[in-house]
Amino acid sequence: MNTFNSGFAGLIDKFIWYRNASGCWNTTSEGNLRYFDNYCAKNYKDSTTLTQSMVDGWCSKRETETSCSCYARTYVVKSFIIFLRDRGLTDVRAPEVIHTKNVKYIPHAFTSMELHNFFKACDSIDLKYNRLQSKLRKLQCPVFFRLLYSSGIRTTEARFLRVQDVDLGHGVLDIRKSKGYDQHYVALHETMTELLQRYESAIQKIQANRTYFFETSKGTHFSRDWVEDNFTALWKSANGTTGNVVAYDLRHNYATENINSWENDPFAASENLHFLSKSMGHRWIQSTLYYYSIVPALADKLSRKTEPGLNKIIPEVWDEE
Repeated sequence: MNTFNSGFAGLIDKFIWYRNASGCWNTTSEGNLRYFDNYCAKNYKDSTTLTQSMVDGWCSKRETETSCSCYARTYVVKSFIIFLRDRGLTDVRAPEVIHTKNVKYIPHAFTSMELHNFFKACDSIDLKYNRLQSKLRKLQCPVFFRLLYSSGIRTTEARFLRVQDVDLGHGVLDIRKSKGYDQHYVALHETMTELLQRYESAIQKIQANRTYFFETSKGTHFSRDWVEDNFTALWKSANGTTGNVVAYDLRHNYATENINSWENDPFAASENLHFLSKSMGHRWIQSTLYYYSIVPALADKLSRKTEPGLNKIIPEVWDEE
């Protein structure tokens, strides 16, 4: 029995079932779709079908909204309608979703000392009152953030990693839950594989039958807030200030460090770029090319040799990234 109230509640159930089966559904999307359902049930009580006026009314930008909040609220409705149209279940047009203005983000440029201090802070987490949550934090933070640093995976990908997705024998991650839901594999450095093996041995003693590789005391994956709250607290204790540094900057650092290492081997750059793009889970190589623009050593060298063609080769980062 569904818990939706509109005349097309059954279609919503089909959509959610499909997205869950595809492994690409979350509580935020369900919440926004439920708000849409309530809106239709309240304002179109006698309607048993989805109509264009329902969609247009709900998806129009409100005076109190920014473009970003409107996009977040309505995107799932667009996805729902595309799902229905692809199956011949509606003739309603998908809304024109308002896109936010691209803002060029400049990631933090880590120094060796900052990273040393940060990981030292991770390794020095105090165990408070012998509580389970405290034990988990002490075990998980040093490994979780080193995994981000050494592999370049997204924070979401690390949070959703399941035990079955981590091949500790060969040092390979099977990334199923990604930003674009594109499955890909990440080969780990042998030192990271060894660290994950030690972590697995230790965590088994207090979480024997867990689903997620990094799991909460309640048996769920960690939230985005857990990542940022812990990163911010550890970074501040290690380096004295937070600034604009976020955990996602470790992914940018992974890309730029790799690109910098190619400076003396220009003939291998094309092949390495392809490997880096696949490892980072980019759908388009343009997303990886973006990092050239934030690596001074390579950007300056390429600019000298290829200007003005460089700007055509290296576009702004795509929305996917």
